[in-house]
Parts: sequence; C-alpha cells; structure tokens
Amino acid sequence: MKKFDVITFGRSSIDLYSQDIGVPFNDIKGFDAFVGGSPLNIAVGCARLGVNSSLLTAVGNDKVGEFIINFLKKEDVNTQCIPVKNNTRSSAVVLGIEPPDKFPLVYYRDNAADSQVDIDDVKNANIQDYKILLINGTALNIEPSRSATFYATEIAKKNNIDIVLDLDFRADQWHDYRAFGLTVRAILPKVKIAIGTEEEILAATLSDLSQVSIKDQQISAPEIKGDIDTSIQQLLNSGVEILLVKRGSLGVSIYKNDGSREDVPGFPVDVLNVLGAGDAFASGFLYGILQGWSLYKSCRMGNASGAQVVTKKGCANFMPTLEESLKFIEEKGGF
Repeated sequence: MKKFDVITFGRSSIDLYSQDIGVPFNDIKGFDAFVGGSPLNIAVGCARLGVNSSLLTAVGNDKVGEFIINFLKKEDVNTQCIPVKNNTRSSAVVLGIEPPDKFPLVYYRDNAADSQVDIDDVKNANIQDYKILLINGTALNIEPSRSATFYATEIAKKNNIDIVLDLDFRADQWHDYRAFGLTVRAILPKVKIAIGTEEEILAATLSDLSQVSIKDQQISAPEIKGDIDTSIQQLLNSGVEILLVKRGSLGVSIYKNDGSREDVPGFPVDVLNVLGAGDAFASGFLYGILQGWSLYKSCRMGNASGAQVVTKKGCANFMPTLEESLKFIEEKGGF
C-alpha cells in the first residue's frame, strides 16, 4: 500500500503578475506576488482537491525561497522533499496580462535552484512511496535535474508507479529547440501518460528551428508549424501509453497507443489569464485518476479546474477546491 498520492518534480518560482490588466508591459505600474512553476501549481491544485501531494524541487538560501516554502506549507503541500541549495537563486517570473491573447513573459532562471535537484535529492524523496510521479519537461533542459528526472522515472518504473509527463515546453530554456524533443522522446518509453498542448507536441517532434516563432515574448505559447496528427503519432510510437492533447476552449483529446481517440469537451468561460490553466487541468485530471475514474471523467474534472483558473489573475493561488469544482461542473451540466 502506497503511503502518499502524488509527487511532482520540477520548477518552482515567485511569480510577479501585472496589476494592470490590459496594459502594455512597458506601462505596467505594479505587480502582485504569487507563486508558480508548473509542478508547484499542480501540487497545490492537487492539495486543494484533497490529494496528499508532495513537491520535489529546490529553492535558494534566500527570501524568495522562504516565500515559496511558506506558501506551500499553508496549502498543505509536503515540503520535506525541497532542499535549500546554497549559492543558487530561487526562480522568478514576470508576466504581463493583456487579454485575450497577449501574455508576455520573462523568466529569471540563471543559476536556478530548482535546476540543481540531483540524484541524491531524488533518493531522499522516497518516490517508491507514491502512487503517481509527475515529471516536467523543463527539468530535462540542464544537468543535474535532467539526470535526476531520469533516475526518478527508473525508481517509479521499478516500483510500478504511474509516471505522468507534463511536456511544459519553455522555448528560452533550451540551447536548441530541437534538444527539447530529443530529450522528451528519450524519456517517453518510461511514461504512462503524457500531457501537452498542440504546440508542445509539435515542439517535441521538431526538426527545423524555423518552425518556431515567438511573438510578444510569449515564451509559454510559441507558434509552431507542423502536422499535429503526424506529431501525435510519432509520440505514441515512442512508447507512451496515453497522450492527452490540451486544446484550450475545445477541451482535451485522449489518444491511446492502440489507435483510439476520444474528445472531451471543455467548459466555456470568459478568459482573463491563460497561464496556469494547463496545470489546473493536470491537478483535476490526477484527482480523477486517483479516484479510479475513467480517462474521460478525469479529463472533464481537469477541464473544470482549468476553466476556473483562466478566469483568475494567477496560477497556484487560484486553484479551485473540490467543493468549488464539483459545484462548477454541476452548474455547467455535469460530467
């Protein structure tokens, strides 16, 4: 019997979100301080739904790190797997909010503490005690977190723990965009479920740098040219059992390596801020899987979490509770 539910591995940061909604980045007068990083957001989202969740990341020996840890403890996320890395800095993100389609983003990740998670940190996390390990694409961009991620999947695989990969393509975190796909495809044979947007799936099969275009410094939402159906099939051929393709307001498509596809509709809402929606989806989806729900119902739960977060200003700070999500789903017509 596993003692814990979910452990998420990867980025954590302080997120500074524009207080001036709709204002061009150069004219922003102030920022609100939240927390972020996809694995952190997912861990918090799971905890708010009642899931026993842990976060495997690292922070610097600084006030930003204390800010992050303090928030996680208040959210009942287990922080015992988060070492303090001296001579590094906790990560930071600055974001402009210009609905409906401009969200300029600046990462501060030079000498990032969460990139220094190593094999010993993975050993100390006792991954064998969990039911699900969620890993993150950005943690694969640099050593030692890259090797630590591969090591974590080895432990999980050996102990029959489900491995979920959040593709999380952040273009400016890679020395070569194509390296993202090469690394992701190397780890996919160990993965049971991969989650990504159409752009992230295209990025994971990239062959030419000219396919990528970034406008308005939207690092988390690049425009990528390619044939999405071919890319989906390429990832399925790599060995992953299930591929969840996030399609924004259209919901999610479930692809299995047996060739089947199932579309799961989303919930229509007015969008304020798209960042964090995918992380909210992952937390709702993982909740459903842990309840033994079908993939379809779990994705509907994920869609509900995502739909609620896009109406809010931030990410982790606005993840819905179980009561809020179930009420939202009931009001929108049910599962």
